Amino acid sequence: MSMGTEAPETERTLALLDELGVGYGCDVPIGPRTWYGVGGSAAVMAHPTGAEQLATLIERCAEAGIDSRVLGKGANLLVIEGTLGGVTIALDDPGFRVIDIDVNAERAIAGAGADLERLITSTVRAGLAGLEGLAGIPATVGGALRMNAGGAFGEIGPAVESVDVIEPDGRLHTLGRAALEFSYRRSNLCQRLICSATFALKRVEDQAALREKLKQVMAYKKGSQPMAASSAGCAFKNPKTQSEHGAGKLIDDAGLKGLRIGGAEVSTVHANFIVLHEGGTAADVLAVMNEVQRRVKDQTGITLQREVVVWEPDISQRTQSTQRTTE
Repeated sequence: MSMGTEAPETERTLALLDELGVGYGCDVPIGPRTWYGVGGSAAVMAHPTGAEQLATLIERCAEAGIDSRVLGKGANLLVIEGTLGGVTIALDDPGFRVIDIDVNAERAIAGAGADLERLITSTVRAGLAGLEGLAGIPATVGGALRMNAGGAFGEIGPAVESVDVIEPDGRLHTLGRAALEFSYRRSNLCQRLICSATFALKRVEDQAALREKLKQVMAYKKGSQPMAASSAGCAFKNPKTQSEHGAGKLIDDAGLKGLRIGGAEVSTVHANFIVLHEGGTAADVLAVMNEVQRRVKDQTGITLQREVVVWEPDISQRTQSTQRTTE
């Protein structure tokens, strides 16, 4: 099959990966790897096998002008139908998924590709407190750190002691606590690639109480959010600097619960969730997000900022993808 106008960039990308000895696949669906379960593909998906190979890959991509992006758990991601150029990097090597807990030192080390839920349950079982308030947040450790994931019961930032990162120029080093900045749904890690992190936790004597708190957090999430539905969590950030109300309240007050475009709908359980019904597309979800932003802006003057990350191919790539799908 001809790659059309995608060929030059793809050929350069494949040549670089071959040179570096990085494993890869071509035309790999990304949508099924997200919590929405629908969406586009990666022209090239790379699978580096360690921090040093990853750092070299990032450095060489920057030098060659090849776009790169990192795919985590796909829980907070919407990939619009089409083919993403450049290289999509999957941190699925076992080295990026390691979780190492030292109860005596009251520390936990986790790779960027490690599952956040597994880290939380592992630390709670070990009697270490500090992460249990994040229960029910679907993410990899790297993704959670980048956006300072959190909710009503706390954020991940306060538990972080240090983070091993790759700078945009490929330099690999460690950021200590003093060099880290966390605020509402953001951190100073956004322009860096996270390899692993160390968490400073607290050993507790009453482990039963710690496990009970974990259960309570999960029960709250299940009772107040459409966790069984196909969604990517909260669609928008809470505009704390502009309103005393959260994004969900603003959307609800605008009468947008149940707003539907195609197969995507504003949840009737929690207005800050956009759920996808059978037959719906990622483009439907984006259309609902855009319409919600427009109507809330018209009614309140507040511009809601997306919490869900959107990867969108350019127009030519979307067109080519559609042609290939219908041939």
